[in-house]
Amino acid sequence: MSSRTTWRRPMVARSADEEHRASTPLELFFDLCFVVAVAQAGALLHHGVATNEPHAVLSYILVFFAIWWAWMNFTWFASAYDCDDGPYRLTTLVQITGALILAAGIPRAFHGADFRVITVGYVVMRLAMVSQWLRAARADPPRRAACLRFGFGYAVVQIGWVARLWLPANWFLAGFLVLAAGEMVVPIWAERAARTTWHPRHIAERYGLFTLIVLGETVLAATLAIQSAVDTGVARAGVLWVAAGGLVIVFSMWWLYFDRPAHELLGSAWTWMWGYGHCLVFASAAAVGAGLAVAVDHVTHEADVRASVAGFAVAVPVAVYRLVVWVLHVIPRGRGPVAVAFPVVAVLVLATPLTPVPVQLTAVLVAALVTAAVLTSSRVTTV
Repeated sequence: MSSRTTWRRPMVARSADEEHRASTPLELFFDLCFVVAVAQAGALLHHGVATNEPHAVLSYILVFFAIWWAWMNFTWFASAYDCDDGPYRLTTLVQITGALILAAGIPRAFHGADFRVITVGYVVMRLAMVSQWLRAARADPPRRAACLRFGFGYAVVQIGWVARLWLPANWFLAGFLVLAAGEMVVPIWAERAARTTWHPRHIAERYGLFTLIVLGETVLAATLAIQSAVDTGVARAGVLWVAAGGLVIVFSMWWLYFDRPAHELLGSAWTWMWGYGHCLVFASAAAVGAGLAVAVDHVTHEADVRASVAGFAVAVPVAVYRLVVWVLHVIPRGRGPVAVAFPVVAVLVLATPLTPVPVQLTAVLVAALVTAAVLTSSRVTTV
């Protein structure tokens, strides 16, 4: 696209083979605004686990689905129809406004299952998103049926989310699951009419950038917990060991995710699994930061939780992250012995809370997995 923005240009489909297709400044700004929502969810998970709130994990899962799905709706549309003109930019800024309203409603949703503010945020985003799809339908006749299905499907499901606010409280979870399933069916149904021209390298880059953002939130959460321990004068060797283990864990998460180019996996039936499965990648990565903060709180006696709870707060999201990366990035390539190592390490990580040093032992296990992946990759390259 031209580096200079005109007020209006046709929203024609971009080429899926376009060279040098990179994320735009507007897309990066969109991602950064979602940092607020991710940070809110992670901080509330940390507080919920540290204070033994029984609903904390479920609330986190439901809230994070709302965050991820809003981000994904825009990402795939922009990959196919980003014309970067005035109306497109303004409509995207409206979506960002909706995302910030969503972030403001996260505490209410987390603590009281009150999704009214989040629903308002979604209404704002959906009005903008549906208008984008209708505009694309007008400008792209070959894919008009798909664009109309996207617009109609998202509008219907959004009406369902608004109606759900009046359901009895005991129907809350069932209603959420049904509507969430409906959300994920819409793209599959729409793409059956005609595949939109999303760009594999661009999508892989967008997902990678959001992974980096979430890993950055993990580092920030752990750093703030350690800073709090230092500022209150309760820092000790245990905190430093947790910090060291946490760094190794986060470094390994980055290494394993970006070990091989992800765009190679897109373009087949596997695309749906890859795209949807990243909900667990993002959610588990952010949860690791909350878990490390709980581990620091336990060492400094700031949280009244058992050692095993603090250990599982780190081990469970680390294991989930390893398993999902294994399913999405490793299994499709069939990488031999290292493919078996991923689930084995995940199981061993889940056992670390039964030891006195769960975070440090988890760090050793994931570092060993990275080493195995590097050695295997080197051997394949040499051959």
